[in-house]
Amino acid sequence: MKKFALLLILLFCRNVCSAWVNEYYDVEVDGFYYKMNKDNKTASLVTDYRHKYKGDVVIPETIEVDGTVYSVTSLGNSCFSSCYDLTSVTIPNSVTTLGTYCFSGCSGLTSITIPNSVTSLGGYCFSSCWNLTSITIPKSVTSIGNYCFYNSSSLTSITMLPPTPPTVGAKIFAYTPLKTVYVKDEKTKTLY
Repeated sequence: MKKFALLLILLFCRNVCSAWVNEYYDVEVDGFYYKMNKDNKTASLVTDYRHKYKGDVVIPETIEVDGTVYSVTSLGNSCFSSCYDLTSVTIPNSVTTLGTYCFSGCSGLTSITIPNSVTSLGGYCFSSCWNLTSITIPKSVTSIGNYCFYNSSSLTSITMLPPTPPTVGAKIFAYTPLKTVYVKDEKTKTLY
C-alpha cells in the first residue's frame, strides 16, 4: 500500500512539474525555447527562466517540430532578460518583433544587428545593456517602445535609417550618455 501511495505521489508531482514547465514554453529545440502558434506555423523565442542564454547566440530562422516547419517570427517578452553572459546575438530575417524587456539587463551584450525585417522594439527592450556602445535601427522599424534604451550607460551612438523616423515612446534614451542620434540619408550617404 505504501508503494502504491508513493507511486501516486510521484505521478502527481511529475504532472504538476510538467504543467509548470510548459507554462513558459511549448518546445525546446537545440537549446532554444519556443512558444508555438500551430495555426500560422510560427514560433516565438522565449525563456524558461531556469536556463540563461550565454555567449554568441545565433537564432535560427526556422525550426522543425514533429515534421512541421515553423518560422521564428518574434523574440518574446523578457526572452533574453538578465542573460548577463550573453555577448552577441544574430537575429534572423524572419523576426519582426522584439518584445518588451527582450534584452533588458544583458550587461555583457556588446554587439547586436537588428535585421530589416524587424518592425517594432518593445518597451525597455535594451534597458541596462551596460556594454552596448552603438546600434543601428533599420528603416523597417516603425515603433520604439517606452524606455527602450533606458540606463544603457555605454550607448554613445545610434544610427536610424530613413525613410521616416519611427514612432517613439517616452524617454527612450533616459540615463544614457547619448547626445546625438544620426539619421542616415541613404540617397546621399551623409549623416545629418
